[in-house]
Amino acid sequence: MSLKKLAENQCFGGRQLRYSHEASSLDCEMHFSVYLPPQAENGKVPVVYWLSGLTCTDQNFVQKAGAQQYAAKYGLAIVSPDTSPRGEDVPDDPDEEYDFGLGAGFYVNATEPPWDEHYQMYGYVSEELPTLVASELPVDEARTGIFGHSMGGHGALVIGLRNPSRFKSISAFAPICSPMNCYWGEKALGGYLGDDHETWLDYDACELIRSSEKISQQPLLIDIGAADNFLDDQLRPELLREACKQAGCQLDLRIQPGYDHSYYFISTFMEDHIHHHAWHLG
Repeated sequence: MSLKKLAENQCFGGRQLRYSHEASSLDCEMHFSVYLPPQAENGKVPVVYWLSGLTCTDQNFVQKAGAQQYAAKYGLAIVSPDTSPRGEDVPDDPDEEYDFGLGAGFYVNATEPPWDEHYQMYGYVSEELPTLVASELPVDEARTGIFGHSMGGHGALVIGLRNPSRFKSISAFAPICSPMNCYWGEKALGGYLGDDHETWLDYDACELIRSSEKISQQPLLIDIGAADNFLDDQLRPELLREACKQAGCQLDLRIQPGYDHSYYFISTFMEDHIHHHAWHLG
């Protein structure tokens, strides 16, 4: 087995696990967490990948989202990878800002040095990690979904939309809807991909929805808090709504009164998202 088990805890009749492995696409050791529901003891179960936001690791979701009880209820496995490559040889933001470098891989395949050697999070999440998980754990590769929060919501939308044959369901909490039109996205895409905005198009959900006929046609479930302090300048849900309207893409965009950007918000609506994935994955 190419996975090294780091931790195991019983949880809602299932198992919360943490693994490490050598990630060839990132050229470093990576950690990821997996919740296996009790149904996995009897055979393969559907699996959903959770992508976390800026500054997070694989542990934030596991400890704060309260997802295990619903994953056990609906019989889904949840895989939570780290948000960037890690290690002594992996470069970090020279300005030591939280929104670039370590903990901020932005789920792209970097093309600019020095980031291109390790920062290949798009390939890791869309190909390497799902292939590894399906080969080593009791999950059904044919029934796979993806969701995430903030930067991870952006990642879930882009990776899910671009890989409809692998990811059969998509949802997000407070996603960065159009990285090409906000500071976080402009900084990340410019740093990892360079100044040519044509290369950014593949990592902007709104551009993908508007321009491609090959993207996933699965309905999108999006929850955003009306009191989210990043709503207007970073998340830009109005751009996603307009893109989906133009393209005829099914969108359930719910602006939740009083809720912010935190895991308090995420945990409140987690069952809705788990149910969404369970329904579409069967």
